[in-house]
Amino acid sequence: MSDAATAPSDSIAFHSSLGFLRVVPGILLLAAIGYLGKRTEQSIAAYGKADHIALPNIEYVLWAILFGLIVANTVGVPALFQAGVRTYDFWLKTGIVLLGVRFLLGDVLRLGGVSLVLVAIELGISIALMTLLGKWLRLPPKLTSLLAIGSSICGVSAIIAAKGAIDADDEDASYAIAAILALGAFSLFAFPAIGHALGLYSDAAAKFAVLAKTARNATIGFVVLGYAIYWARKSHRTGVENKAAFLWQKFPKFVLGFLLISILATVGVFTKPQLTDIANLSRWAFLLTFAGVGLQTNIRELRKQGLRPLLVGAAGEFAIAGITLALIVGASRGLGIF
Repeated sequence: MSDAATAPSDSIAFHSSLGFLRVVPGILLLAAIGYLGKRTEQSIAAYGKADHIALPNIEYVLWAILFGLIVANTVGVPALFQAGVRTYDFWLKTGIVLLGVRFLLGDVLRLGGVSLVLVAIELGISIALMTLLGKWLRLPPKLTSLLAIGSSICGVSAIIAAKGAIDADDEDASYAIAAILALGAFSLFAFPAIGHALGLYSDAAAKFAVLAKTARNATIGFVVLGYAIYWARKSHRTGVENKAAFLWQKFPKFVLGFLLISILATVGVFTKPQLTDIANLSRWAFLLTFAGVGLQTNIRELRKQGLRPLLVGAAGEFAIAGITLALIVGASRGLGIF
């Protein structure tokens, strides 16, 4: 074979290798910050256990975000690391796919029909309420959509997934993420105290809450797709020739991977050690994701929007919590199912 024939393939291989090498430093930085977050969580838990002190359980992903924020807003992120840091959305999608190993369809079905209906009602009310609050405080429409998605489904993960589907600006995504994170940090301390005061905590309640949360998170693909269609119509793109191709383009494909892993786990394809390993890989992917969120967030830029996103998020979160509690109490008393 002549040199001319092999040149194109050699060029492709060279550029592929060069592209891989460009992202390595940033990925290593994500891993280092993520590992620091994990070690911090473990160290605090060990200290509290050794000294018999009840300390709040701040999860590793929040520590990863915090350390990323500190780096980004003090020394900054050098250009050498930028390409790798921007891969954080890839790690998010990988983490969600692998998280499917914990979404066993049989467990979700055990919630029961009424419970699943309540999850759907809570999701619809959450989105509608956040949308109304955003309009009332005159937030940018796409920022309002991101806040609604983040508050209603699974926080930062949902915002990152929705950003590309609705063509939101980086600034809007950063504002939404910052508001959701701030509220999450507050809820970490406030909601457990409220729950204990109301007598809502037990092993059964904890298991039910995890299942309900997982069922709600599983709707991420369909909610994001709905918003993508809505914003496509708002942008006067209703004349799309191939609607099926458009829907496929906007649909977050990683959700299909999540469902596939879930089905495989449900039918028993994986052994217990494999389930544990896959779940651990998912946690590591999220560590890289949230380290990247921190490294990509510029606090000075966030100040331009002011407190309105935070106010919308706070009002929405507390209203959603109250509505959810009312739905559960109403169902328990009226139907006697809980």
